[in-house]
Amino acid sequence: MKKFISFVLIGTLALAGAGCSNGAANEAGGANESNAASASSGASDTSQIPAVLELPASSEVKAIEDIVILYTNDVHCAVETNLGYRSVELVRNSLEGVGKNVILVDSGDSIQGDYIGSLTDGEAIIEIMNSLGYDAMALGNHEFDYGVDRLQELDTIADFDFVSCNFIDKETGTTVFKPYSMVECDGVKFAFIGISTPDTFKSSTPAYFQDEDGNFIYDMCGDETGDLLAQTVTQTAAQAREDGADYVIALSHLGIESTLSPYTSSELIPMISGVDAYLDGHSHTTVDNNTVKDADGHAVPVSQTGTKLNRIGMLTFDENGAIQTKLIDCAEVDAVIDGKTTALDAELDVVIGKTDFPLIITDPASGNRLVRLTETNLGDFVTDAVRDYTGADIAIINGGGIRADIPTGDITNRNIQTVMPFNNEVSMISCSGQQILDALEYSVMFYPNEFGGFLQVSGLTFDVDVDVPSGVVVDEMGMFVGIEGDSRRISNVMVNGEPLDPARQYTLGGISYTLLNSGDGYTMFSDCEVLLSSSITDNRMLVEYITDKLGGAISEDYSDPYGQGRINFT
Repeated sequence: MKKFISFVLIGTLALAGAGCSNGAANEAGGANESNAASASSGASDTSQIPAVLELPASSEVKAIEDIVILYTNDVHCAVETNLGYRSVELVRNSLEGVGKNVILVDSGDSIQGDYIGSLTDGEAIIEIMNSLGYDAMALGNHEFDYGVDRLQELDTIADFDFVSCNFIDKETGTTVFKPYSMVECDGVKFAFIGISTPDTFKSSTPAYFQDEDGNFIYDMCGDETGDLLAQTVTQTAAQAREDGADYVIALSHLGIESTLSPYTSSELIPMISGVDAYLDGHSHTTVDNNTVKDADGHAVPVSQTGTKLNRIGMLTFDENGAIQTKLIDCAEVDAVIDGKTTALDAELDVVIGKTDFPLIITDPASGNRLVRLTETNLGDFVTDAVRDYTGADIAIINGGGIRADIPTGDITNRNIQTVMPFNNEVSMISCSGQQILDALEYSVMFYPNEFGGFLQVSGLTFDVDVDVPSGVVVDEMGMFVGIEGDSRRISNVMVNGEPLDPARQYTLGGISYTLLNSGDGYTMFSDCEVLLSSSITDNRMLVEYITDKLGGAISEDYSDPYGQGRINFT
């Protein structure tokens, strides 16, 4: 029996003194002493402050305009990429050095996306965020990639609050994590509301949210209109006001991708009330200082920093308490990050092979991501490796599970771990030709928009007619239900040169995420016979394929970045 935690915040928090502290720390008998110390130190050296910050060289306390909220989103374990976490520390220290009180928050997808997260089940990232003094983090869909139980363990390790107002235990009807975190600075109370995308059930691993009978035991306030999510956010904002919040700020992991409708921030904000600023994530979009009117006609500042710390966000207040947001870019933690990465470096930097051409997920001509839209040579290569390992008739891999290019030259363990960072297990099932047809039809339902569930394939070829409207039907969770009508986008499906037989049983290789756990909504495989599970991880399999099967040399068969003609759009 799983143990769930329900949080209801009641009453006000009696906090005093300079600096910032959140309710959880105060109730535990602690406070963010480093912030308080920095704010009262009288330091005024501004030499380390990036010019874009345009801060006055003064440590004089100026109440609300002396409070700064730094924000990040979709870091995806990029601890040293782009700006890196060191720059987050630099900006924070610079602000505190001139007397600013700093709150640091994140809008989700921090703990998954590269080896430092996946090899430690997220713990290394949480420890780095602890060292930086984060105050709150919304739960993105990839926070759930290690399972709900593991996420609750990480919540106990974190010195900051995990927040989600709409992740609900269906049995109790209460939030599994805190709906919001109350943080106080200089007597001003800020409530940070967490909003998780209802698409999480599909884009993480659906089985993590189900009981043994396949019934969903959690809810994320999703419906066909987005009304339920909007009501939940508005009610949470009202509760936060009642509990004493002076400002209510959304930490949202919704994004603005049209394929996520009706759960986008652009659609939610006009339906909610009581939120003063909206810090978004999930779509990896760079939004500097936009505004969207809420249900009451108030202009709500909206911002998103992109991804992998290519920007850091800064929310500030003028003397009247009005909110401004901006994205900052500075060129420049060390002990914690180095301690977590050095121990892994020796193994990760071992050369396992070589390629005379790049294996790609992004178009070398345009720089646009292709792997979630069409065939690529890396998609061909990975699925061929799966088919070789399993001995299956056909192999598939969701494009969203292939995360990075392999450049020309030496191939290292680090390259492979970056390409496939999620440690999915290689699996095989027995399924009908009709189920494979359904999967292919579902794979292209969003085209020409990107879809993380777009399938790279091995052992078959097929045509796609993009002029045919998709007849795929999904449920309220975005999971595959069936196909309406007789027209299909998919045709001419050939398996090893022979027409696919809908009535025949085929062996299908892939990863547990898609084949066994309905990842990306692939429910058509849920009743299939499992032939292989709990096996090697996808990245380890790929290493062994390169070293043992290929002898370290990538064949010229994969030299065309656009693949071998397995998927043909007409």
